[in-house]
Amino acid sequence: MKVFLTGGSGYIGRATIKSLRRHGHEVTALARSDRAVETVTALGAKAVVGDLTDLDVLRAGASAADGVIHLGAVNSPEAATIDLAAAEAMLDGLGGRGPYVHTGGVWVYGDTDGVIDESAPTNPPAITAWRLDNEARVLASAAAGSRPVVVMPGLVYGRSNGLIEAFFVEPARTAGAVRVIGDGGNHTTLVHVDDVADLYVLALGAPAGAVYLGVAQNLPFAELAPALAQAAGHAGKIEQLSLEQALEQMGPIAEAYALDQQLSGDRARRELGWDPAHLDAVADLAAGR
Repeated sequence: MKVFLTGGSGYIGRATIKSLRRHGHEVTALARSDRAVETVTALGAKAVVGDLTDLDVLRAGASAADGVIHLGAVNSPEAATIDLAAAEAMLDGLGGRGPYVHTGGVWVYGDTDGVIDESAPTNPPAITAWRLDNEARVLASAAAGSRPVVVMPGLVYGRSNGLIEAFFVEPARTAGAVRVIGDGGNHTTLVHVDDVADLYVLALGAPAGAVYLGVAQNLPFAELAPALAQAAGHAGKIEQLSLEQALEQMGPIAEAYALDQQLSGDRARRELGWDPAHLDAVADLAAGR
């Protein structure tokens, strides 16, 4: 399959290009800088220069592909508008010829009462509430003949990168301790970057309108904290913060990290044959692998 990919030079994108290539797919990746061009080219993808606001580039990239995976994102007040416009341009370019795989996120479910699946009601924190409307509009395109699929990753970790590295490990290297919101009893959803990359590739074969949770483990944050402290070089050093303190130090994303979530990735396993290989996040995080 010829696959057009956004976000290819990013953390999840690099792993996804590798997985696509392993599965024999031909990859064209959007690249917004010379460095991004070098990154995706080195991984075996063809680069197309542009960013998520270049709608004509996105439409053309999708029109030349058999399938699209949208991983790109911007850190901007206009994130919701940019994401939706990009999605609609690629859906338009692709038409009904192939699958369009869109990125969601599990935080939209808010706190959960035990383990839930894709059918559970949503209750997102403010930082991620915008995703709901975008996902609904993407999925609604199936009525016009498109083949949308939504993948909703948990907290992606692995290879000493990702949000958990940026918000917990890296600050701990300087501060001398890992920050934990409350007593750490809240559960966090986890998936290794290589496993979620494989899920994106498998989602190219999913039926139109399908939604999949990319979650391999649910662990209390208190169980992760010692591994994060070890990775930061400060074994055993953990600092508890109130939510108010966390919001001051981390910003609005602290509200998301304070969620108590347990989600099941069984639908992806059952319908797509997804088989996550990394099922010990504590050991992986401690070792930086």
